[in-house]
Amino acid sequence: MSYQDIQFQIEAGVARLTLNRPDKLNSFTAAMHEEVRDAMSRVEAGEGGARVLLLTGAGRGFCAGQDLGERKREPGGAPVDLGETLGQNYNPLIRRLDALAMPVLVGVNGVAAGAGANLALAGDIVIAKASASFIQSFCRLGLLPDSGGTYVLPRLVGRARAMGMSLLGDRISARQAEDWGMIWQCVPDDEFDATLDRLARQLAQAPTKGLAYTRRALRASVDNNLAQQLELERGMMAELGRSEDYAEGVAAFMAKREPVFKGR
Repeated sequence: MSYQDIQFQIEAGVARLTLNRPDKLNSFTAAMHEEVRDAMSRVEAGEGGARVLLLTGAGRGFCAGQDLGERKREPGGAPVDLGETLGQNYNPLIRRLDALAMPVLVGVNGVAAGAGANLALAGDIVIAKASASFIQSFCRLGLLPDSGGTYVLPRLVGRARAMGMSLLGDRISARQAEDWGMIWQCVPDDEFDATLDRLARQLAQAPTKGLAYTRRALRASVDNNLAQQLELERGMMAELGRSEDYAEGVAAFMAKREPVFKGR
């Protein structure tokens, strides 16, 4: 498939997916969703030796959510089925990101609003420019935070802040998001690209099977009790202990050399 609304490349183990409708703040259309689905299939297949997914946006915005021009109700027309839009496009994307067998690094280069904000928060490590911001803009349209927003927000920032963000729709700066624990790091604008590249390389060279299991375990922990989580850890450690990366890590430690991991 040729891409018009995204940019996608795999290099040195990093699959870089860039939302690319900068004139529309990278808001989603059906066509963009189709291209993202195709790129995600390539990532899931490990094409090009992909070991980390880097998701970011082109231009001055990360993603403004849904392109409302595609979802407006024509005069006298039937109501738009937003549930169908979620069921066909957004929800499957969030599930695929959650299930991905590699780390997901998100670079928020500008405003992340609506579903775009919650897409960003679906990542494992979220880096944002100091000039970036997050807006749960649904309340301005009579809607609720979708794309996992009502699930992830209270778990990241607590009930009170999740309520304030969702009911008031205030703009949250990248610095405030970092202070609240909503994202990993807010960086100066001129350090953003270098920071993303460094972290992407670091993750791609790491023992990525172990990282994939770590992200699965941490994500499962929010719904597990201690006994369930201990059993999950036991099973995962038993499998990881048989991995090539673990053997390489031990061998490199004993030989006092840098390990060369392969993600298996």
